[in-house]
Amino acid sequence: MDIIDAHHHVWDLAVRDQDWITGPRLAPIRRDFSLTDLAADARGTELRATVLVQTIAVPEETPEFLALAAGGDLVAGVVGWTDLTAPDVSDRLAALREASGGRHLVGIRHQVQAEPDPEWLLRPDVARGLAAVAAAGLVYDLVVVPHQLPACAKAAAAHPELTFVLDHLGKPGIAAREPRPWAAELRALAALPNTTAKLSGLVTEADWEGWTSADLRPYTEEALEAFGPDRLMFGSDWPVCRLAASYETVLETARELTRHLSPTERAAVFSGTALRTYGLEDLLPGPCSVTG
Repeated sequence: MDIIDAHHHVWDLAVRDQDWITGPRLAPIRRDFSLTDLAADARGTELRATVLVQTIAVPEETPEFLALAAGGDLVAGVVGWTDLTAPDVSDRLAALREASGGRHLVGIRHQVQAEPDPEWLLRPDVARGLAAVAAAGLVYDLVVVPHQLPACAKAAAAHPELTFVLDHLGKPGIAAREPRPWAAELRALAALPNTTAKLSGLVTEADWEGWTSADLRPYTEEALEAFGPDRLMFGSDWPVCRLAASYETVLETARELTRHLSPTERAAVFSGTALRTYGLEDLLPGPCSVTG
């Protein structure tokens, strides 16, 4: 079964610092990571294509990612960044679509998790930006922490024309074994038909050194019951996942946690949901070099 990895990153520290990679715990990923590195780490898997996701809130990064998508054989879609609060946000989105590789722009994301206002998504200027994202035919990725989930639900309800994609299941407290109130708030978001979520980033929310698939299972089961396989998609969160697991381990763990699903349901999680949500069908590159 072909795999669409719906969430990964790349960065080159010589081009731009990643100022969030600080301290000794994150030191293993304070180095450059390229698409070549990803292909090497994923070699032997059935990886067919990926969605490359923004890392920092600067306007220069997204055109660089679009150029990568246009020139390579791995990235099908890009979730980029633009300032949602800018008065000319519609023009900025249009310029990205017109840039080299612009057809690969499939979504927009902002590090809402770093915003001190728990209802940042509900601000009038942000709401206007979200409406512009919808008008541009893009989706909006949510990178949030659990206490921000209620605002996510309110924003999704206020913008039924926009598809919201919850990254990393909203970063539940797996290491602390604290599923509440996260579970109830996840279900409230999932009750809205214009929402989907990623089975991604979970190993780094667990105990990096001692996690097991059993630690993740209550959270993936909650998500499967809330969203269903047709609204869930696999993402590696590479290279951040390397803090706790290899690419192959992350993929095999996701397979283990979804083994009870039917073949059709597994196909949705590992490719179909991403293809449909991000509109990747016409953006897929040629045969990927990581297989074999």
